[in-house]
Amino acid sequence: MRLRALLDTDALGLRLLGGEDELDRTVRGVMTTDLRDPSRYLSGGELVLTGLAWRRDAADSDPFVHILVQAGVTALAAGEAELGAVPDDLVTACARHRLPLFAVHESVAFATITEHVVRQVSGERAGDLAAVVDRHRRMMTSGPAGGGPDVVLDLLGSDLDLRAWVLSPTGRLIAGPKVSGPGPAPEVCAQLAAEHLAAARTGRHGPHRVVVGQRTYSLFPVRSGGRSPRAPRDTRDVRDVRETVLSDWLLAVEADAGDWAEERLDLLQGVTQLIAVERDRRDAARTVRRRLAQEVLELVQTGAAPAEIAARLRVAAPVLLPGLGAAPHWQVVVARAEWDGGEIEGGPVAQALLEEVLVDPRTTGPEPSDRIAVAQIGDEAVALVPLPAVSTEHDGPEPGVLADVLLAAVREPLSAGLDDDGRVTVGVSAAVHSAEGLRGALEEARHARRVAAARPGRVCAAGHQELASHVLLLPFVPDDVRRAFTARLLDPLRDYDRRHRAELIPTLEAFLDCDGSWTRCASRLHLHVNTLRYRVGRIEQLTSRDLSRLEDKLDFFLALRMS
Repeated sequence: MRLRALLDTDALGLRLLGGEDELDRTVRGVMTTDLRDPSRYLSGGELVLTGLAWRRDAADSDPFVHILVQAGVTALAAGEAELGAVPDDLVTACARHRLPLFAVHESVAFATITEHVVRQVSGERAGDLAAVVDRHRRMMTSGPAGGGPDVVLDLLGSDLDLRAWVLSPTGRLIAGPKVSGPGPAPEVCAQLAAEHLAAARTGRHGPHRVVVGQRTYSLFPVRSGGRSPRAPRDTRDVRDVRETVLSDWLLAVEADAGDWAEERLDLLQGVTQLIAVERDRRDAARTVRRRLAQEVLELVQTGAAPAEIAARLRVAAPVLLPGLGAAPHWQVVVARAEWDGGEIEGGPVAQALLEEVLVDPRTTGPEPSDRIAVAQIGDEAVALVPLPAVSTEHDGPEPGVLADVLLAAVREPLSAGLDDDGRVTVGVSAAVHSAEGLRGALEEARHARRVAAARPGRVCAAGHQELASHVLLLPFVPDDVRRAFTARLLDPLRDYDRRHRAELIPTLEAFLDCDGSWTRCASRLHLHVNTLRYRVGRIEQLTSRDLSRLEDKLDFFLALRMS
């Protein structure tokens, strides 16, 4: 902004004392100081506000003004509250050094001037940056010459001092400014994603204000197709939010956008449109991988010869794992998304979701998702995940997708997006090394998903490891059988605990967990062994069971698991 504009703003109470010929100077910032030498805090272009506390006598004015001029200050504004009037020696010094000087009326707070300058300067800089964003978006639309969203996020940081990151619906960091260091911690990103999904399900327009760990964030939806999240809904924008809520990205800005000017909000909406261009390009690039997965899985399901399946896998491998050389191992992941009422088709939702979540949460950027091929088969999504071949001597952590790790990474945010009317279940197979094993892997993943579906919760996953355990049978026990079995064994103990506060149920759980060891169980419960024996005797008396017998131990174990 120009100095002339400040002088023309009556509310600021500025009176020009010198520098009429310099009023077209540009103000790029504002600073308040009473230091004798504030040069270390000046970068040039500032309007300096001072209460004159640095001035002890007339000899101090010229050195002070000289320091400001050497630092490239645009103008000086001196308050009249302290001395009643601006001293003549300061007026003379400013005239000598050609530094415009204003007097600030005692009724005007420096904070008022500071707020006005910051608001005007930010608005102008935002307008300049908006032009850059728009130009960058056009370049990205026509090709990759723009350099991706990271470049514009860097501009937000350097020009507007805004730190911003692009996150997946589960909180994976997709893009961020390269100049401001690492982004928020993974647990913060997951919480931001959960807050965003919860807000999206309410139908509220962004940005959404969230406070996490004493930091305030504003969350802007990034919608595919470049649609502005603030645009009014019309006939082209009638999609149910549940169709995209589990796959849409978001822009998290470390700031409170609640009191932003319209210009700055429009700028951030332009940034989200730019990011949507990147998102649409990536979705278009997935077409080939989706087709490859569809072809392979159709061969598997129709009982094609292993040689034919192997031939298609050889085509898919270099697309998904370029430069690998050796044939990869393969893993199959099956997912299903369901909504109450059944009016939302779950297959496309599950397909887009798998393409987002089957990426190592420790990686950044959209590129790792290029290694995953997801097909839609009916109301399920089936992913082919290629893994670098692992030798038989491999004794480290199991490679590939692990159901429990995947579940831990996505459960919190996805549960928020599913609200109280949706459900996602996932099954994960073991890795197979050839086409012959792919059919078994598909069936294994589907069975694991059915096991997950039998469990309570909005987001559930099961892996191949669980299919070898007796525990997998429990979810398939009919509810009436489950209730009768657990009631017969556990209700007498619960009733006794309720009347006598005897803690027989916790004692039973600990005793079984310690494999019937009296000493270990007594130590865990901080009891004397005789007290433990008394409680176990009471359990046996109330249930007519014998905890020294394997059959009775197993019945109690199953009852506790099903309760």
